[in-house]
Amino acid sequence: MTSGATDSSSSAPAESNEQSSSSGTTEKSGESHTAEVADGGDADEYDGVESIPDTEFGEIDVDLIDANPRQPRTVFDEDLLAELVHSIREIGVLQPVVVRQKPSDRSRFELIMGERRLRATKDAGLSTIPAIIRYVEDTDLLRDALLENLHRAELNPLEEAAAYGQLLEDFGCTQEELSERIGRSRPQISNTLRLLRLPPLVQRRVAAGVISAGHARAILGLRDPEHMEVLAQRIVAEGLSVRASEEAVVLLNRGDSINVSRATTKVAPEFLAVAERLGDRLDTKVNISVGKRKGKLSVEFANHEDLDRILSLLGISNEDAI
Repeated sequence: MTSGATDSSSSAPAESNEQSSSSGTTEKSGESHTAEVADGGDADEYDGVESIPDTEFGEIDVDLIDANPRQPRTVFDEDLLAELVHSIREIGVLQPVVVRQKPSDRSRFELIMGERRLRATKDAGLSTIPAIIRYVEDTDLLRDALLENLHRAELNPLEEAAAYGQLLEDFGCTQEELSERIGRSRPQISNTLRLLRLPPLVQRRVAAGVISAGHARAILGLRDPEHMEVLAQRIVAEGLSVRASEEAVVLLNRGDSINVSRATTKVAPEFLAVAERLGDRLDTKVNISVGKRKGKLSVEFANHEDLDRILSLLGISNEDAI
């Protein structure tokens, strides 16, 4: 039982708009910094309900919850956050956050999952939030936070790459093992991890969405980090397409100056935009060429496994393709 918590023998309640435990509701406007917690209790009281070991449910003062210092997600969409704030003001928090007691201070908690919900709850003016309290080690805390965020759409490519890197480094697993654990192909993980080779300046532009993942893959073809930064600046300043960026990579690696521009290609801008979006969607290089009567679209893949991944993204099974 946590420090500053009130004991109760009831099971964790089902999800509802009520932010209370069976031992009583913590007032949202209360000043006391306490956590109202319900033990796992006797699950036999409810048919079909099983208690979860080392887990409790309760209402916790938002000021007692500290952010996860290793949260992989660093960018939050302000518009989506504002929508969540409005929803919480209207109907409350429907999905509890997940926390653990801090080893260094048993009266406080550390967030495992639900940073957007916690931020929105504070912005909505609520003083407490429903929480599931888990008793986990540091390695489990990091793994759970990373896996939760990896299965969300909000991570930008750099955050996703950093999350992969943390899992590989901290847990000593291979890319193949990570692939099996999170349900993503090894080539996809490998290609994403390559983004960490970009210079910090370029990484920041990718994280901010100023440079697309397709541009980033083109930049990675350069051997010199200084050339990477130069090309990134040209991409932003001149609006270079991915294909023009790839041409620049060839020139820079040969030691030539960059003389490419948006006008160097005969392919219409709308076709280049399609190839770029498709490349980002499939996480690979996509080329498009247009002749007088017909065009050609080519999709690169590293190996058979990577081809299966691309086919899966297109909704095509390997058996259908044969």
